[in-house]
Amino acid sequence: MSWSDAIWVFLAISLLQPLLLQRYLDTRRRFLIARLEKRRGSRVILLVHRQETMRLLGFPLLRYIDVNDSEEVLRAIQLTDPDVPLDLILQTPGGLALAALQIARALKARNAPVTVFVPHYAMSGGTLIALAASGIVLSPHAVLGPIDPQIGEYPAATFLKVVQQKEPADLDDETLIKADIASKALRQIRDAVAGLLAGRHDEERCFEIATALTEGRWTHDFPIFSEFAAELGLNVSTAMPAEILQLMLLYPQPVRGGGGGVEYLPGHRHKPVARP
Repeated sequence: MSWSDAIWVFLAISLLQPLLLQRYLDTRRRFLIARLEKRRGSRVILLVHRQETMRLLGFPLLRYIDVNDSEEVLRAIQLTDPDVPLDLILQTPGGLALAALQIARALKARNAPVTVFVPHYAMSGGTLIALAASGIVLSPHAVLGPIDPQIGEYPAATFLKVVQQKEPADLDDETLIKADIASKALRQIRDAVAGLLAGRHDEERCFEIATALTEGRWTHDFPIFSEFAAELGLNVSTAMPAEILQLMLLYPQPVRGGGGGVEYLPGHRHKPVARP
């Protein structure tokens, strides 16, 4: 084999490797999903957003909840009998409020129990979806997040605060317009959250929880751990099935240039048994 032939073989293997790896991951995912469905007697749906890579070229792609996700999740729900429980595995930084609310309302309308599992984080729109579930299962250090709407790159509540602190004559038209949009967005998302919580608390308590999550009380990346979520009144537990954590290993983040920042030898570690 000549050097030119060797180079072409190397290039072919380099191009095929991502495809073969993706095929392996898809097969393993389907196997674990089927096993989890059989054990729990449910329909398992995953909504997982990692910074995944393009299959051939390896460019990173930022993922978030969009209308394509809502269409796929709604289609999976429609293909599930009303009396079959749903298990939704969420891993997302959030996304479009419209898409998240579509998914949440579809989950809320189910007759059978709906359980949302959060292995690591489900922020913003992910939390909105989780609120529609009968129960939320968080890993011990997994987090939810506030659902305060964002206007561009800033929280809606911040625009309202600026308008309150300054005279209208001192504000430009764009700021006033954004403040008007912010006011509507805050009211709409608060009412939507209260509607998702209806039936699990009285009306006043639903409004209190919805206000806390949407009014801009915290920064948008504020982590809501399981203990605080329970204090807010959410039905949460930390009994995360091992199969779900295994499943998440099949959704790897791409390796950053220069290698990842975390490295360890795989496998579980046990305390050595003392011998006489």
